[in-house]
Amino acid sequence: MNDITENLIERPYQEIVDDILTAVVGGVVNEPILFDLKIDSYPLTEPAREVRKITGTKIDKFYAFQRNVDFTFDSHLNSIAWQEGGDRPDDETLFYVDYYRKESRSPLTDINVGSVTRTLSEAIGRELAVVYQQINQAYLSAFLDTAQGRSLDLVVSILGTVRMTRDFAIGQVSFFRDPEVDGSVSIPKGTLLATGKREALFKTSEMRTLQRGQVRIDIPIQAAEEFKGEAGKVLAGAIIELFVPIAGISRVTNLDPTFLGSEGENDESLRFRAKAAMRSIGKGTAASLAQVIIEERATLSEIWDPNGALDRRAPKGSVTLLVEAEPGQFSRLRQRVEETRAAGICATLVARYIYFKPKVKVAIDGGLPAAGKAKLTEEIIAALQDYVDGLGSGDAAEGSKMIKAVEKVKGVKKGRVRIKDVMAWRLDVGRSNARSTVDIIMDAIESASNDMVALRETIDEAVAGALKSAPPTGRRIPDRSLVQGLSGQATDEEIEEGAFCVMAKKIENNDWWVVLDMQSSDLLIEES
Repeated sequence: MNDITENLIERPYQEIVDDILTAVVGGVVNEPILFDLKIDSYPLTEPAREVRKITGTKIDKFYAFQRNVDFTFDSHLNSIAWQEGGDRPDDETLFYVDYYRKESRSPLTDINVGSVTRTLSEAIGRELAVVYQQINQAYLSAFLDTAQGRSLDLVVSILGTVRMTRDFAIGQVSFFRDPEVDGSVSIPKGTLLATGKREALFKTSEMRTLQRGQVRIDIPIQAAEEFKGEAGKVLAGAIIELFVPIAGISRVTNLDPTFLGSEGENDESLRFRAKAAMRSIGKGTAASLAQVIIEERATLSEIWDPNGALDRRAPKGSVTLLVEAEPGQFSRLRQRVEETRAAGICATLVARYIYFKPKVKVAIDGGLPAAGKAKLTEEIIAALQDYVDGLGSGDAAEGSKMIKAVEKVKGVKKGRVRIKDVMAWRLDVGRSNARSTVDIIMDAIESASNDMVALRETIDEAVAGALKSAPPTGRRIPDRSLVQGLSGQATDEEIEEGAFCVMAKKIENNDWWVVLDMQSSDLLIEES
């Protein structure tokens, strides 16, 4: 739809009738002329007896200009002259002129009120005006902000949102002021509340403000979508929990029980919920990134973003996601996050992975061509990869089983496989969840003296350092201690004999995944 067709759709009944009457008597309807601020006079295409009306665009809106106020018609020059001080069309826009020809061949000339010509024209005009309004309503019914009733139901269905019927419980919740907070406190529409044991969830139906000096305010609520019917009916005093604390509100409760509503959700509330759903799936939001991870059957363990808590805050323009996912799906997961993130946002995806690189020496029969050696190299690495892929979270990669996997490859001599070295790295995933602020404080107390001042300073420094921890970078941190032998870190002899394993269980109190990082250059083939 462009500006011209939009003006046509908005045309009122009287304007349509005027156009019909002008056309019936042989006049010209809506002759387009381009307006230029540098020109005052505009000739008409055909000789005109009289100008009936001029319409156009003024300040980006449809406008009907007045004769002898905004413009005049010079019959000698057969042109339109715009008046000084009158209204004019916007520069470089079209204006439209209706006028009567000097010589008309139409047999219909009587357009006075009550004439047959006018009566028929008005009847046709009325039908056309109704059609224009229906077209306009069809156009408006396609948009979230203007659709109504059944049309709105169809629009929001794209988002999977359904209008709540009268089967959803409604009621009121009282929000009580925190005595230490002075000033107005706004409670947003859609604020989520719950019963003590979360048997039912509710949302506020309106936005309300607790004014300065008010102790409490009552706000209407409605049961959430998952709690239709009897599930949303709770006793008085059951709703006591705010999902997200609001500064200035000390507590909430429902003084009366909730009950099933007498009418369904209105259009305004449905629009609000639909827009909230749109924001949750918008690109670059934490909710949209979390949704992508769920769709890929992974688990979002932690998130660092600029609006997070102090110990989970990332620099502006960045977000870091710690996920629990199998190594095989990590590449796909990272691709989906890159596709979802907003332009200009740096999204870092990290997981608890331990990468290890074994240096393997194998013996084969002589006489194998270069192409055959290359294929054998690929088969050996594939055999090791198959073994590692079969490991789960927390499972160690055992050297003896790696040697057996290589010996199963056709062309490799059994008993002639040796692992010469193993390098290991773990990804930087930030501070462990298991080490809470309480643990940090206890460590500070144990390391401090009995001096209370020194003890306070030690605790302040410890807590501040913990809370200001930077988000994980996902970079590899070399860690040879992950390669364990029979009595500690594996020796060279234990590694060569396969009497070692790459540990992945309970590292920083979490289970990790082992990931093979091996190229053809890490394999030494010896012909016998």
